[in-house]
Amino acid sequence: MVGCQVVIGDRSGAIVLLRHSYGPKVWALPGGGVAKGELPDDAARREMAEELGLTIGPIDHVAVLEDIVSGSPHSVHIFRVVTDQMVKPDRREVVEARLFDRDALPANLSQRTAQCLALWRDNQSAQNTSEPD
Repeated sequence: MVGCQVVIGDRSGAIVLLRHSYGPKVWALPGGGVAKGELPDDAARREMAEELGLTIGPIDHVAVLEDIVSGSPHSVHIFRVVTDQMVKPDRREVVEARLFDRDALPANLSQRTAQCLALWRDNQSAQNTSEPD
């Protein structure tokens, strides 16, 4: 299986987390499955449009999280995007979406979201400490 998750930020550095209408009542990143023949970045854009009403152009690929889900290999492509657009939860799949300061995230994050955010932070730290060519 292949999926995608998107860290959506605003210009102040806050990030969007959402709650789904199904499953555990945890905060999660937007995302979902990548359809056969679909590129992961196209899937990320599709999921953001479906779940939050966002139309996004280029997005940055951060990392790939390799995992085992129900005994099968699962790859999650993690992306990041900065936007000034307001999110509009679809109220079908996503019942709530909220901005959180990156240093004051809620305690009840999904395990996958915590893993993706750790990779996103590591990527940002690496970018901030790398020396220019």
